[in-house]
Amino acid sequence: MSDPSSRRRRARGLVVIAAAVAVLIIAAGAGYAVIGVRQHQQAAGLRPSGIPASVSTSLANLMQLSPVPVTNAPGFTLTDQGGHAMSLASLRGRVVVLDFMDPHCTDICPIVSQEFTDAYRDLGASAPQVVFLAVNVNRYHLQVADVAAFSSEQRLTKIPAWHFLTGSYPSLRAVWQAYQIEVNAPGPDADVIHSSQMYFIDPQGRERFLASPMADHTASGSSYLPASQLASWGHGIALVASHLGSDHR
Repeated sequence: MSDPSSRRRRARGLVVIAAAVAVLIIAAGAGYAVIGVRQHQQAAGLRPSGIPASVSTSLANLMQLSPVPVTNAPGFTLTDQGGHAMSLASLRGRVVVLDFMDPHCTDICPIVSQEFTDAYRDLGASAPQVVFLAVNVNRYHLQVADVAAFSSEQRLTKIPAWHFLTGSYPSLRAVWQAYQIEVNAPGPDADVIHSSQMYFIDPQGRERFLASPMADHTASGSSYLPASQLASWGHGIALVASHLGSDHR
């Protein structure tokens, strides 16, 4: 017959094992549930609720487009590629498409840049109502010259209302946190790993939609997106921006 202290130790061990198993089961179940919902939506072509009628279900799914609670977008004041101070509040009355970019990025940021130039072209007569913004996520390359060089290289300067914003590390970090952007910058010569999120802000300065830009990669690791998807992304950005602009008129 075992002594009482031995029984207590075994009992505690069983409780710990049972708790660990329960956590694993819950985590696995949650993971399978999320994956299952996404796969089911894609397979069934289900339409996310609240998407503008002009945006097809397939396009909304490609962009991972979703409405967000209608709240005021967090304000900030930073400096653009021309050295001019710009506040988000100063853009009231226009639609703002906001993304977060690394001026030394060779992965997804050039792809989003192409989508922005395509969107500007697709906006046509509505283009003056829309502003394209990016906030710098590279703490090691904070100079105006850094964001100006990227803007020129990616031909974003063709967009009259394009602003690549930078500032001090504390001021940028505050914006990242406000928009829930995770940033990991290992060093000045390393690729910055950051959240890829695109916010659509209406003329009243309120967050309305969120999209998740994406990229494919070749076997060698180079990023790309098929031409058809690039064009679709640009068109989708234009459609959402136009929708928000028409709501304001």
